Amino acid sequence: MTVSFRPEQAAFTACFSVHAAADPGVMPRVLEVFAKRGLVPSAWYSALVGPRDEELQIDVQVRHLAPRQRDLIADALHRVVGVEAVLTAEKRAAFGA
Repeated sequence: MTVSFRPEQAAFTACFSVHAAADPGVMPRVLEVFAKRGLVPSAWYSALVGPRDEELQIDVQVRHLAPRQRDLIADALHRVVGVEAVLTAEKRAAFGA
């Protein structure tokens, strides 16, 4: 599925926070959810968290993503092996940028 850009989405960025087991295979599986839709994240941050670094937190942002597409991606992320939780948010850029 290719994402089409609409001007009314220009100022919005979809944000995903993925919490998963600290498994090296999780990161490429999460990225694949975006890649197979033809999306390149505008930001990606990952870190080991927890008392013994046993959890992986991945924060991903994608610009110009419609709310429906954000929800479909969140559903796909929930199905990724090793993913325990997915949180979504939307932020609006200042001055429509």
